[in-house]
Amino acid sequence: MGDQCRIFFLALGLKLLLIPTYRSTDFEVHRHWLALTSSLPLSRWYLDTSSPWTLDYPPLFAHFSLLLSLPASLIDPAITDLFAGQNYAAPSAVLFLRLSVAASDLFLLAGVHRLSKHFPPLQKRLTLALILCSPALLIVDHIHFQYNGFLLGILLISLSFIAEGRDLAGGFVFSILICSKHLFMVAAPLYFVYLLRHYCNGLWTRAVSRFLVMGLAVGAVFVATFGPFVYYGQIQQVFVRLFPFGRGLCHAYWAPNFWVFYIVVDKVLAFILGNLGFSIQTPKASFTGGLVGDSSPFTVLPQVNPMVTLTLVLVALTPCLIRAFANPQPKHFIRWAAYTFTCGFMFGWHVHEKASLHITIPLGIIAMDSLGDARHYFILSIVSCYSMFPLLFEPQEYPIKVLLLVIYSLLMWVGFSSHFSNDNKPPKTAKKKTATVNSVGKSGLIGPVAACYLLGLFFIEAWAQFLHPFFFGSRFPFVPLMLVSVYCAIGMMYSWAWQLKQIILCS
Repeated sequence: MGDQCRIFFLALGLKLLLIPTYRSTDFEVHRHWLALTSSLPLSRWYLDTSSPWTLDYPPLFAHFSLLLSLPASLIDPAITDLFAGQNYAAPSAVLFLRLSVAASDLFLLAGVHRLSKHFPPLQKRLTLALILCSPALLIVDHIHFQYNGFLLGILLISLSFIAEGRDLAGGFVFSILICSKHLFMVAAPLYFVYLLRHYCNGLWTRAVSRFLVMGLAVGAVFVATFGPFVYYGQIQQVFVRLFPFGRGLCHAYWAPNFWVFYIVVDKVLAFILGNLGFSIQTPKASFTGGLVGDSSPFTVLPQVNPMVTLTLVLVALTPCLIRAFANPQPKHFIRWAAYTFTCGFMFGWHVHEKASLHITIPLGIIAMDSLGDARHYFILSIVSCYSMFPLLFEPQEYPIKVLLLVIYSLLMWVGFSSHFSNDNKPPKTAKKKTATVNSVGKSGLIGPVAACYLLGLFFIEAWAQFLHPFFFGSRFPFVPLMLVSVYCAIGMMYSWAWQLKQIILCS
């Protein structure tokens, strides 16, 4: 535990230094949830409209907020004051909530420890550093403000149980995760198929009994979580809050996924057809207007609704589900889970750029399984982090986000190069690739195409920060964001295709 503690406290030191930095409205969201859950009875949690930041996470996370409210009310009663405390950001409130995020990262440490405890020492240290010091996680949780580390820790704990062959515990913990944040549901089909084939196997009597045991374990979590709201006749209201489809296909700042290309093609076609004399009616609320909630923004291409996105996600998941059904092996489950989150990110409805953490954190566990995995993770983690740069738009945070990404990139470069050098044995899972692994010094961590792509990030950033303001001033403010989204979407599409190839080829 010595290395783990040192790395954890190193990451904790970084988080403490970030306490005075910028906070998004998510800070007030979570502070309000502490006040809401502690001030109102459970029967009114999902009915309250005393603030614009209504509760839209599942009930288990609401109970987590209630738990945090207990020490918060002792430290500063105004933190949990439902009305007088609105937009309350006294130093005591900021310090408490910042520290609560850092403390909840103990779940992340526990998950990484469980998954890496049998790794060789160097690989274990690097894995801990890759995940605990993730710049994207630091930006989202410890500057912008959220509790992703806590939730991702629960995911990694579930994955660790699956990797150990403890399927019942893995399924049980995953049900806790879904009841804490429903966006992880995209992995539910994989869990169902895998557990059905791997846990509920053997003679039919054994299979049926195990199926019932798993169903009871998972069902108990859902009954305990949602049962009270069924009792109060509010379950429909809970689901309305959890699935607000009226927010539109894309967030105001586009997540770098498939729909970015769909939007751009629609805009280009509308421009071309308009110049050719066709009558083109542009919707009042367009994607470049920075608005949320427009459900029919396309001018030329067919409109997209939630069922279309769900269908695309399920189609993209199909190869993975077939693999899990045909040959359910624990050693592949982390890769499969990361792929399911990638499908949800690429094709889902109203995806936030922060959801790429659901991909990069699990893949950090297997980043050193092979040189190919290391190369893929190197590119993916940089692109994922850079896509979150627009979240921190104030000048004082600019050097922080740049330094975090640069230092992390150097950490990956040095760490991967050391791990795959001739002086180190390749991982057990990559014995058949020894020759390729040992050639890292000759071939490099990234090839020429990847190097050119990453170099392009510098030009995108130079345009967004310096050239666009110089040439256009305050006009066309959406262009820099659009360039970041489109360029990062290219990298994310590559990641999706690369992962799909690995799943098809895995044995």
